[in-house]
Amino acid sequence: MQKRFLLGALSLSAALTLTACASNNEGMDSNRMHHEASMESGEDMNQGGMGDMMDHGNVPSLLSSEGTNELPIPPLLEKQQGQDYDYEVIAQEGITEFFKGISTETYGYNGDLLGPTLKIEEGKSVDVKITNELDESTTFHWHGLEVASEIDGGPSDEIQPGESRIVTLQADQPAATLWYHPHVHEMTAEQVYRGLSGMLLIDSSNSEDSTIPNKYGVNDIPLIFQDRLFDEDKQLDYDNLMDEDGTLGDISMINGTLNSKLTITEPIMRFRLLNGSNARNYTFSLSNGASFTQIASDGSLLDEPVEVEELILAASERAEILIDFSKLTSEESLALVNDEGVELLPFDVELDASTADSTEMWTTEEPFLSQEEKEMPVEKNIELFGMMDMVTINGKKFDPNRIDLRQKQGVTEVWEVYNKKDMMGGMIHPFHVHGTQFKVISRDGKEVTPREQGLKDSVLVNPGEKVKLLVTFPEKGVYVFHCHILEHEDGGMMGQIEVY
Repeated sequence: MQKRFLLGALSLSAALTLTACASNNEGMDSNRMHHEASMESGEDMNQGGMGDMMDHGNVPSLLSSEGTNELPIPPLLEKQQGQDYDYEVIAQEGITEFFKGISTETYGYNGDLLGPTLKIEEGKSVDVKITNELDESTTFHWHGLEVASEIDGGPSDEIQPGESRIVTLQADQPAATLWYHPHVHEMTAEQVYRGLSGMLLIDSSNSEDSTIPNKYGVNDIPLIFQDRLFDEDKQLDYDNLMDEDGTLGDISMINGTLNSKLTITEPIMRFRLLNGSNARNYTFSLSNGASFTQIASDGSLLDEPVEVEELILAASERAEILIDFSKLTSEESLALVNDEGVELLPFDVELDASTADSTEMWTTEEPFLSQEEKEMPVEKNIELFGMMDMVTINGKKFDPNRIDLRQKQGVTEVWEVYNKKDMMGGMIHPFHVHGTQFKVISRDGKEVTPREQGLKDSVLVNPGEKVKLLVTFPEKGVYVFHCHILEHEDGGMMGQIEVY
């Protein structure tokens, strides 16, 4: 995309309170279905006239943050000295004290919980040593990074306990907020639930992009949103807590911390939002009705910055937003809350200056989608269907020995992803494709909103909805595509595409 940068200052309302909720008010709840009966529906019912989506179970409310812990910022991964690799990422067991005096068993990368942030400059490559110190196999999936399939970290790339490898990660794609996590088949949900997640950032090589707040941990803040359910012993006992339609918790974690708050010292803040939960959807909005600025989607800056009043992220989706805190007074309280008024992240605003510095915004000289791209015929049809352990893609469960689709390297095709309803109304499926960043063309034939006019690797598909994607694979190999409700992925809602 060719961009023309314009100088301008952000201006948002004074009393800003950002909200994040487990379900959105347009029928986009991350509903759990608890009725194995009524799965199969007739074709006529599925093809239309279904009416409103039914409620398939209650989403547990989240507890309010007490604001007693300063939000930790994941440290930047430090380069290795005197080694034949640049960075090392180790999956390991750990102990985390979520609750005072109680030790909870967790997993982490290079530590007890979550992992450090890996930064790669756009156009550059780094060598990363990946090591498995768990007592079980795992993989290292670089979610959103366009890499060769043999280092993508999908379910075929298991690393056994005690094993290490060195992989070369090449950032031949635009600046973006990506992440890394395990992807071992039938164990992904539990390993992520116990703590294996980390941020992966591609830094822009464009000097003009440096006008966006980019002081990591100061005015450029990663926020990893996850919900967790602890057992009576305050343990993450996944075997007893899991739900086949997506494990939902009643406690909110941001960057692996409970009861967190964030001190704001700069007037304009950039937040990199990652929905790293197993299944929960988040809707972000400003409680006073004011808008904020979305600047990026999963895999790139948006075609143009967008003023939005709410922002919906399904599991695995990311977005970058800017908020102007400069109009706040010391008397005004500010918190990240949900639609029930639950405080997720209180803010302490301690600004040195009363006015915000100017931030360069941009406009595009070319449309996000050309007319030719909009009119391309559908080459591949993907049907998402089911609930619990009966989830399928195109009527099939995952088979590592089966190739479901084939596509030529570098050739752009249109995929139509259809979320087929069942008799209960169906449920949302966030659809993720490895090895590519795609464009969303349309939803049920209608042009997508400006907030989706950026590159993406995950897309929320509502029950009964058909979403068209423009998909190109830059590398050869075999990649998976799947629902990113992790329990559905583990349950076989996944297929394979061979890029030749």
